Amino acid sequence: MIHRAIEFATKAHKNQVRKGTDTPYIVHPFEVAIILTENGCDEKVVVAGLLHDTIEDTDVTVEDIEHYFESEISELVSLCSEDKTKAWEVRKQHTIDFLKYEADFDMLLLSCADKLSNLRSMKEDYNTVGEKLWERFNRPKDEQNWYYKSLIDCFEPLSDYDMYLELLNTYKELFGVSKN
Repeated sequence: MIHRAIEFATKAHKNQVRKGTDTPYIVHPFEVAIILTENGCDEKVVVAGLLHDTIEDTDVTVEDIEHYFESEISELVSLCSEDKTKAWEVRKQHTIDFLKYEADFDMLLLSCADKLSNLRSMKEDYNTVGEKLWERFNRPKDEQNWYYKSLIDCFEPLSDYDMYLELLNTYKELFGVSKN
């Protein structure tokens, strides 16, 4: 199933690149899957990690994923997909509320791995371009800070996982938050 998900995601994200870079987009879902694997997640969560942005960022539908994989995976992918027709603040608040009040443990794992991958990329790019990094995004640094700080609070149930600790430390380094 993982091999099939790699093929599916690679085709779906063909010709896409990471925001503000020439890095092939598929690197992000691969990294999410690696993070999930390293943190002992089961296959369905790893497969959902590979597919997590296909509904949000490509022509793939929930029905496509359910057809090629299974309903549990399509549900995970669907739940982590944002409605990009809505304003940034609305989408991000919805994500925070969902993770805080409704998400199951697998959804928290998937989302945490996704956000860790994003922060890793942001930190690496920050080390290269400095404050210009924030110009790539729909919202400035202070709003990105609010979003990631809120997410870290949502991921508190994962505090025993390495990915949570790395997310927390990467957030602190990137946003200049005190280590205390």
